[in-house]
Order: sequence, then C-alpha cells, then structure tokens
Amino acid sequence: MRAKFVLTEAATGLWRNVTMTVALILTTAISLALLGAGGLLYTEVNKTKDLLYAQVEVSIFLETAVTTEQKDALQQKLEDDPEIQSVTYESKDEAYERFKELFADSPDLVENTKPESLPESFRIKLEDPSEAGAVDAAYKDQPGVDVVSTQQELVGRLFDAIDAVKNLALVVSLVSGAAAVLLIGNTIQVAAYSRRREVSIMKLVGASNWYVRLPFVLEAAVAGLIGALLASIGLAIAKLLVIDDALEALGQNSVVPTIGWGEIAVTAPLLALVAVLTAGVTGWTTLRFYVKV
Repeated sequence: MRAKFVLTEAATGLWRNVTMTVALILTTAISLALLGAGGLLYTEVNKTKDLLYAQVEVSIFLETAVTTEQKDALQQKLEDDPEIQSVTYESKDEAYERFKELFADSPDLVENTKPESLPESFRIKLEDPSEAGAVDAAYKDQPGVDVVSTQQELVGRLFDAIDAVKNLALVVSLVSGAAAVLLIGNTIQVAAYSRRREVSIMKLVGASNWYVRLPFVLEAAVAGLIGALLASIGLAIAKLLVIDDALEALGQNSVVPTIGWGEIAVTAPLLALVAVLTAGVTGWTTLRFYVKV
C-alpha cells in the first residue's frame, strides 16, 4: 500500500507540473546527448589515433649522388636500430610506380615526370610511431641522406583539431548538465511548495522524512530516465542519418572507425544510470537543505 501511494504521488506530481516536467526532460535529454556524444567522440578519437599511428611511416630520401656503400651502411644501421620495426628500400623505378598510383588522376603530371627525377628512399615502420621525431634527429645528418620525412606533424595537427572539438563537446555537455541540475532542483522546490498542505498532513500523521521526500525524488528520477531514453534515441538517429553517411561519403572507413551499434548499446544504459543518479541525488539534496520536507 505504501509503495502504491508513493508511486501514485510521483505520477501525480509529474502530471501536475507538466510544463516544468517537459522542460526538465528536454534539458536532461540535450545534456545527456551531448555527454554521450562527447564520450563516443573521445573513444573514436583514441581508436583513430591508434589506426593512424599504425600507418605512420618515416621516409628517408637519399641524395642523388649517394653511393652504394653509403646506402648499404645506412640500411645496416636502420636494420640494427631497435626502435625500427621494418625497413623497405624503394628504388627510383619503384618510387615512380608509386607516384603513378598516387597521381593517377593527373596524367599530365605523370607524363612529365621521369623515374630518374624521383629519389631513392628507405620506408621505415617504427615500433613506437610517436618516436618519429627521434628517428628524424638520428638520421637526418647521415651520409647520403637528403631529407627525413615524417607524418607526425600532419597527424599531430589533425589530432589537435579533433581534440579541440571533443573538448568543446564535453564543455557544452557539462554546462547543459549544470543547467539540468538547477532545473531539477527548481522543479522539486516548486512541486514541494505546491503540495505543502499534503506534506504537512503526512508529517502530522507520523510519516517519516524519507517517505515524504521519496515521491519528489522519484519524479526527478523518472524525468531523468525519460530524458536519457530520448538522448539515446537521438544518438541512434545521429548515427544513422549523420555519422554513417558522412563517413561513407569520405570513403575513409578504414582510417576513421565508425561508431558501432554495440557502442550505442553500451552508452544508453550508462546515460540512464547517470540521469537517475543525478536526478535522485539532486532531488534529495534539494529537499534536505533547501525545502522543509
């Protein structure tokens, strides 16, 4: 009977303050959607870093006048280096074949480029791609070396831009979350004030504090749970209509991993848990310290 009464009071409170309840649900949904998007983005950025780092190569381009002895000595030094995973020598002809593949859409450029105009090089895979700078410093002054080219600077700039977007999303989600917490507290205060007579009667007949406060906390928790459900639906729609289409248009699924349904399935209950805990704790705190219930 008591449980039924508590649930009935919570449902009545949600319906009685329907305008504020809707505002609370929408604010919670937006803040949780941003929080979920920020978390998913953070995960995907880390995956993308791993994939890109795995593909990072260091190219050591040789001088035109490099001698066979210099090439052999350099190759031996590279193969003995514990920081280097593999070494591949690329001749002028092999470089030209690669050049033709890369610039297949520019036949005039390919036609005007001769194999002898392209340098010989060593293509290097590193054990730890983040050490590309150290390899550059170690080999750029070796005999026969013209230029050491790393992709670290380009990848670093890309990650800086992605991290900036990720951090912005997290900041916005935290601000929205703060707004949701304030709205939850305000909603609880208004609900408690509108039912102050019923609360007074319950106190007079000996109802405990937790029994009086529980319907209000449940109202906030239910509103937060509905907001989490809407946020999860929003993330699923964004995956279908925005993220998947954007990655398909880029044609970079092998480099930029897609957000799978498994990740959405894991994020949804986490958002629900965050919503219920935040709403419950905020509601109870509001009643404990700011409302005489």
